Amino acid sequence: MTALEMYGNPIGLPGSEAGRIGLLLGLKEASSMNDIGLANHIAKGLRVASAEALGSVLGRASVVGPLIPEATFRRAKTSRKALSREMSERLYEVSRVLDVAGRIYHGDGAAISRFLNTPHNLLDGRTPMEMARSSSAGAEAVINLLRRADAGFAI
Repeated sequence: MTALEMYGNPIGLPGSEAGRIGLLLGLKEASSMNDIGLANHIAKGLRVASAEALGSVLGRASVVGPLIPEATFRRAKTSRKALSREMSERLYEVSRVLDVAGRIYHGDGAAISRFLNTPHNLLDGRTPMEMARSSSAGAEAVINLLRRADAGFAI
């Protein structure tokens, strides 16, 4: 079962947001992850395996290139060094959006992909994925949009 499919049957899904994001990022201790532990991982720099884990959910082309330059990805993978804090924060922000979308769409990969990749009027015609990749404020705008939709507000 993939990380995203677990949202369809939340029994095995970590209860905390940090745990779910850790799961999406492929962190080994995701099931017991708390906010501080996740913040420490991001601050130290995530491993390339986290980019690969997120890429297995979203598709590699959505991660390598748009979030992490190909050369940076290859260099970090070859040298077995952690990604920079900036690259780690990019992965984290997109994972936050994916976590909210996963819960709202109950792990339905097709519905999540449709939402993330369809231009939206409330995002000035940009796709939610473009907004999420643009900045932490962009990711927050997408999360707010998802939460409004989940609460029953017309979007």
